[in-house]
Amino acid sequence: MKSIAKIIYILLIALIIFPFNKIDLPQISAPVALFLGLVFAFSFENPCPKFNKKTSKYLLQIAVVCLGFNMNLHESLKSGSEGMLFTVVSVIGVMFLGVLLGYWLHINRKTAYLISSGTAICGGSAIAAVGPVLKANENEMAVSLGVIFILNSIALFIFPPIGHLLEMSQSQFGTWAAIAIHDTSSVVGAGEIYGEEALQLATLIKLTRALWIIPLALVTMFIFRDKTSKISIPWFIFIFVLAMVVNTYVALPEWLVDSLVWIAKRGMVVTLFLIGASLSLKSIKAVGVKPLLQAVILWVVISLSSLGVVMNTIE
Repeated sequence: MKSIAKIIYILLIALIIFPFNKIDLPQISAPVALFLGLVFAFSFENPCPKFNKKTSKYLLQIAVVCLGFNMNLHESLKSGSEGMLFTVVSVIGVMFLGVLLGYWLHINRKTAYLISSGTAICGGSAIAAVGPVLKANENEMAVSLGVIFILNSIALFIFPPIGHLLEMSQSQFGTWAAIAIHDTSSVVGAGEIYGEEALQLATLIKLTRALWIIPLALVTMFIFRDKTSKISIPWFIFIFVLAMVVNTYVALPEWLVDSLVWIAKRGMVVTLFLIGASLSLKSIKAVGVKPLLQAVILWVVISLSSLGVVMNTIE
């Protein structure tokens, strides 16, 4: 069974990257890739869990950096500045509300803090960065990541249709997705579905939001009184900014930019398949009702509040 699962796993990845045009198959989109990953996860035990975890992490970073070579620094900063103020307010507000909810629901202190961090900043990346500072154990990390991944999967399917239903502009949707969706992978996936401008803006705002990992980790060290813990800095964000600078001031060949954009978009789609393939029924059952309730409440609050702000302040 494991050999069959591995063969299917490899074939699905190959199909996502290079569709077989001879049998007239369309290129697989982000939500379809995530759906295929979930179906695979629920049907088989992942045959390459370590490869899956590492590849999804680094492939996303490569894809984001490649996307930077298609973005103009001045235009991006101008359009992205509209969502920055609410980003600051929402990060602090979600952390505060999340801790209170954790206390009220009698959730393990570290688990509640990790879920709040993931919701406030950038999902699994924030949890992975803050977890070692907290000295969270394996179960606390697994529950927190499981909750975030479940909601990420749902967000990718429901956000673009909601955006179209409300007739949101590219700028409105890009800003909303960056603030209300947890993981960078699902943010860029939703942005890609909605449109090129939404994708670029959502990526920029989300990566700016991700920089909050650094002050959050420092505050966490103070709260939990542990100065020996190391802080995991998301260095790829700075490389993404460098890529935008290069694209803005250097006349890159068109073929090179087109190739890098292709790598970025296919990389994002493959990443979503890998994330879906890692979310098994076992991991969902391990989450528990209370942590899921905390995460859903936080998600609803940040989604509705950010939607209201975006619809009334951004055109």
